[in-house]
Amino acid sequence: MSIVLFRNCTYLITMIDIVSKSFQKPLRMGDKAPAFRARTTQGEIRLDQFLGRWLIFFSHPADFTPVCTSEFVALANAADEFAARDCALVGLSVDSLFAHIGWMHAIREAFGLVIPFPIVEDPSMAVARAYGMLDEDAQDSSAVRAAYFIDPAGIIRAITWYPMNVGRSVAEMLRLVCALQQVEATGLLTPEGWQPGDPFLLPPSSGAETMSAGAPPDWFCRQSALS
Repeated sequence: MSIVLFRNCTYLITMIDIVSKSFQKPLRMGDKAPAFRARTTQGEIRLDQFLGRWLIFFSHPADFTPVCTSEFVALANAADEFAARDCALVGLSVDSLFAHIGWMHAIREAFGLVIPFPIVEDPSMAVARAYGMLDEDAQDSSAVRAAYFIDPAGIIRAITWYPMNVGRSVAEMLRLVCALQQVEATGLLTPEGWQPGDPFLLPPSSGAETMSAGAPPDWFCRQSALS
């Protein structure tokens, strides 16, 4: 357990997998998400409490910033849609819990919205570094805007990165979750721009199928009847 002290306040950040040096390299799709326990705006959480459902674990550069505020407003408005797909949301920045709570109050006052998901405090930057959200030598989190799409088994299935001056698309985050869930359930593929209800693509044909005389001309890119 690592206890970090700041101005007589104790911030609890308990690392489980994070202490392993294997996570000093950038995380990739297919890696197990590093486990942690930390304080949030909704009390202490553990990463493993989300096992059994999908999770988007995302970071933002700082509280009280315009781009981050626009993202949180959009995520709050779409929270029910993520919940309907059994996908939890967890945010993180290196700001303190006190700053997070102040920002949530300011968003409620300015936009009439309550942020329904927890925001992790990470003043030591330990979680951000373990996830590769922050360079090991960085002194602040000004360039962090990452999102990790984690499946019910705790495996990272997709990763997105944005610069600090470009906001993420919440609609795309939701679409990506839907696509990941559908390909997992069906074994099919999703084409460019796929939306829920659109046709899928069949997996690539085998060599024998492509060599047969009766192979259709579109053997390399065929839609599935399942939609």
